[in-house]
Amino acid sequence: MIGIVDWRLEIGLIMLSFLIGSIPTGLLIAKTKGIDIRKVGSGNIGATNVLRALGKEAALLTLVGDIAKGVIPVAIAKALALDTLNTGIFGIATILGHNFSVFLKFKGGKGVATSIGVLLAFSPHVALLTITIWFLTARWTRYSSLSALIAFGLLPLSFYMLDYSKEKLIIAVIIAFLIFIRHIANIKRLIQGTESKIGEKIGNKP
Repeated sequence: MIGIVDWRLEIGLIMLSFLIGSIPTGLLIAKTKGIDIRKVGSGNIGATNVLRALGKEAALLTLVGDIAKGVIPVAIAKALALDTLNTGIFGIATILGHNFSVFLKFKGGKGVATSIGVLLAFSPHVALLTITIWFLTARWTRYSSLSALIAFGLLPLSFYMLDYSKEKLIIAVIIAFLIFIRHIANIKRLIQGTESKIGEKIGNKP
C-alpha cells in the first residue's frame, strides 16, 4: 500500500516531468535567432522544422535539448529506485509535456526526440534499436515523419524482443500511440504526397 507521502512524491514527480517536457527547446533556440519557429515551415517546434528554417547547428541543439528532457525525469525515477511502471509513467508525462506544453497554451511538438530520450534512460538497448530503425528509414525515404512512424510502430515488438516485461510493453504501446496521434497530419500528407523531406528548405516544394 502506497502511503500519503509516496502519493505526494509521485504526483510531484509527474508534475515535474510534465514541466520539464513542456520546455519548448526549439522555440527558445529559434527566438535567439529572431524567429518564431511556430510561424515558419510546418509550424512545429521540433528539430526537423528547425533544420529547415535555421540549419544544422540550431537543429542539433534542439535535438539534444529535447532528448535531454526525456532522459532527466526517467533518470530521477531510477535514482529513486521507483518501480518500472512508475518510471515509465514519468517518461510519458514528459512526452505529454512536450506535446502539450503548458508554456505554449498546451500546444507543442510531436514528441519523437523526447520519446527517444525517455527510451535512452528507460531501456537503452530498445532506444538504440529504435534510433537505428529511424536512421535507416530516413536514409532510404528522407521522410522524418515516416521514419518515426515505423520506428515507434515497431516499439512494442522491440521491447518484446530485447527487454520484455508486461509493464514495459504497456509503456511502449502508450508511447507508440502518442507518436501516431501527433503525426495524423503527417500521415495525411504522406498519403497525398505533399510531406516535406529531411533537409528540404522552406519554400522549395512546388
